[in-house]
Amino acid sequence: MKTKSTLFLNIKSLVQVELTQKTPSFRAGKQMQDLPSIENAFLLVENGKIQEFGKMEDINQTQKTKWIDSSEIEKIDATGKFILPSFVDSHTHIVYAGSREKEFEDRINGLTYEEIAKRGGGILNSAKKLQQTSEEELYEAAHQRLFEMIGFGTGAAEIKSGYGLTLNDELKMLRVIRKLKEISPIEIKATFLGAHAFPKEISRERYMDLLVNEMIPQVAEENLADYCDVFCDRGFFTVEETDKILNVATKYNLKAKLHANELDTSGGVQIGVKHNARSVDHLEHMGEDEINSLLSSVKTKNLTMPTLLPSTAFFLRLEYAPARKLIESGLPVSLATDYNPGSSPSGNMPFVLSLACIHMQMTPQEVINAATLNAAYAIELEKTHGIIRKNTDANLILTKKIPSLAFIPYSFGSNLIEQVFVKGEKQN
Repeated sequence: MKTKSTLFLNIKSLVQVELTQKTPSFRAGKQMQDLPSIENAFLLVENGKIQEFGKMEDINQTQKTKWIDSSEIEKIDATGKFILPSFVDSHTHIVYAGSREKEFEDRINGLTYEEIAKRGGGILNSAKKLQQTSEEELYEAAHQRLFEMIGFGTGAAEIKSGYGLTLNDELKMLRVIRKLKEISPIEIKATFLGAHAFPKEISRERYMDLLVNEMIPQVAEENLADYCDVFCDRGFFTVEETDKILNVATKYNLKAKLHANELDTSGGVQIGVKHNARSVDHLEHMGEDEINSLLSSVKTKNLTMPTLLPSTAFFLRLEYAPARKLIESGLPVSLATDYNPGSSPSGNMPFVLSLACIHMQMTPQEVINAATLNAAYAIELEKTHGIIRKNTDANLILTKKIPSLAFIPYSFGSNLIEQVFVKGEKQN
């Protein structure tokens, strides 16, 4: 079989490269300013894998000039352009039915997210629509959203269930995610989020029984999920209920994730750390106890990654998560879109980077780390994604000609991505 090779030349800056064999699994605190890069670089891809990279002067002074002369290798001149590892979107809900722009109007007219939820809107609204939608229709819509995300530079993603709220409908969502995994060019992790809200049709006690005695065992039996998530927050699942659900999930080898502290200091962070959650997500409300709990997870070498979702705060007009406080305490943070129909109807990772810089005072270097290496850690892909590393899949973003890395978050709303590569293949 003929080897397919691509050689990128004259790259203005090759960003987030592994320069030593000691690259950390994530970057925390002051290290989030570190963004190893090579100026005026080359990058060689063979059969979808990163084979070699370095300075242009090195390629010009060695036998590697044969690559430039070879008619078998496609050459791409990246003069004035940056190459980054593709983004990792570690928190999405892209399997859903319909949209919720009526609630968007309700919020404009003064209703809060919680008031809308109490009136049967929010998650329950999406659940009702999803229950009336076939698996095929859900797949077609989610497929379109997935490739939209790839166009924005996403090269790996997590997708949650959570709009089913019945056994059959949660399984339906997870089967759609499994089908997406089978056809997707990018890596996908699946998360069971049956504990997203309490349905109105049955009692709280009956739904808890359904979650722990029927849903989780069936999800595990069909091997439909990598993680189990719980919305542990004011008005949703209590710390005690979350603890019970995650205890059962652990028995079935489903790793923990948490929606936590979006609406209040709910105790979700602490219960996530207790269960060695891979990440706790949202975190708009964070005090010293929450920060200390996360710091304790670093010391045990079982870090629970704080994942921030600024487009949700933007869309719902919530207070933004205290990114500076987290970073200055020595913690890492990751960034994700929370792509969903009610609180963040967008899979645009570059816009998330802009929001994090503008509203959370993160630097351009910090947001790139948060959206690549740290986000990869949040879904256990840090060895293969979020970094330019030899012998790993060539999941890359080639920018248009831009003056600096900071221009990406600075120029919000502009499409600065010229080409997305997944396993070395052009995607757009």
